[in-house]
Amino acid sequence: MVSTRTPGYSRPRGRFTGRGRTPAQTSATEVSSRTGRPPRGFSVRPFPRQRGESTFPPTPDRLHAAGLASMRTVQLLGCLVAAGWAAAFPLVSNLANQRLWGLVAAPAYVLAGLLCLTLPRRFAAHAAASVALVGAVLLPLGLLALQGRHQSEVMVVERSAHLLLTTGTAYLPHPVVVTDYDPYLPAMSLFGMPRQLLGDSTAFARVAGDARIWFALTFFACLLAAWRLLRPSRPGSGDPRAPLLPLAVLTASPLIALALVVGGVDLPLIGVCCLAMALAERDRTVGAGLVLALACTLKWTAWPALPVAVLLLWRLYGRRPAARTALIGVGVSTLVILPSALAQPDALREQVVRFPLGMTAIRTPAGSPLPGKVLAGLGPTGHAISLALMTVALVAVAIWLLARPPVSAIAAADLLAAGLAIAFMLAPAGRFGYLALPAVLVIWPRLAAGRRSSRRPAPPGRVRGRPQPALPRG
Repeated sequence: MVSTRTPGYSRPRGRFTGRGRTPAQTSATEVSSRTGRPPRGFSVRPFPRQRGESTFPPTPDRLHAAGLASMRTVQLLGCLVAAGWAAAFPLVSNLANQRLWGLVAAPAYVLAGLLCLTLPRRFAAHAAASVALVGAVLLPLGLLALQGRHQSEVMVVERSAHLLLTTGTAYLPHPVVVTDYDPYLPAMSLFGMPRQLLGDSTAFARVAGDARIWFALTFFACLLAAWRLLRPSRPGSGDPRAPLLPLAVLTASPLIALALVVGGVDLPLIGVCCLAMALAERDRTVGAGLVLALACTLKWTAWPALPVAVLLLWRLYGRRPAARTALIGVGVSTLVILPSALAQPDALREQVVRFPLGMTAIRTPAGSPLPGKVLAGLGPTGHAISLALMTVALVAVAIWLLARPPVSAIAAADLLAAGLAIAFMLAPAGRFGYLALPAVLVIWPRLAAGRRSSRRPAPPGRVRGRPQPALPRG
């Protein structure tokens, strides 16, 4: 018999040829399995190595984010930091509601830390989160709601609902004091409607009609829906993970708890923006358009979410889904805002645009030592510099967005968070509370998707960059 094998070339075998092991390899492998070590000349590692395959040993689980979060030391440190943050408010804040929150929340955080140390590991996290949620959110919120105490923005939202029902417009025509200004768009008045329907004659009506309750419910509903859309699916079974513990920890953190208890007007915007990015990634064009329309009719700071979500849809699914979402978002927003713009154009421009930018005679008392606020305090020149820096930074973010469109909800949320963080830092009337929106935009999509990278994972069965088998040399 004449051999057809090329001299000096060994026939390729393995994963690229579709052939299995030769009888000689099988027998050698069986011998190696019996003796416990591989035969001479054979490697236990599959060959050839795939492109992109890591040659480093796997990272221990304790170094991952989930592993770090499960360590008692990390949990205790987080509770102590939260307790210190809450304990500072009775000392430095001049607002009675914030001081009350600090007095109630600080002991709750300390008790949560003790539970993390003493209880068994499988119960410690849930028990600590429950205690922190009750002590930092439910108890102070119930006390303030029963007494009718809240920050001025809650009163502004409830008054705008009353004006909308009685006069057809949500804005006072001639504001005199700072609380007469309504810096929100018309849809925000919907959260004040329960107060107009229930009144405040009974304890139940005072609590159920409070706009903060509806801010919080919208926030929770949107984050849960975003979690359901972004969670990774497992073939053959549903994902057993539940968002209750991460949501409880996020809500009980000082970042959300303080805002929820004393005001909470930014919480619906946070939840709606997270949900819009999740809907865009899943190609829910109609839902994404309606949710973006809701965001754009709550506050003008949500307008950057519309182009970010549209570019995400364009990058993933093409021009038609992106155009459909853009038309729905812009069309519904116009229908909601246009009546107020036609009825009270001067009031809308003065209260919604000029007042938040610090361009009115009456300035907002809210503020923080952020760069834009510090510059605005130096006078008209500093105010102009603050606006110029904010404009240049936002143009740079827009150029980056067009050059590198997002490919996942995480990437879209990151871009939106970067733009909003820059705007809040450089705005003439910015404050620390506004930074909760970009912080949650960075945190929650990653928790929901179960990954840290902003790249979208490849679908099952598709291997990108897989090398082709080498041909034998002549």
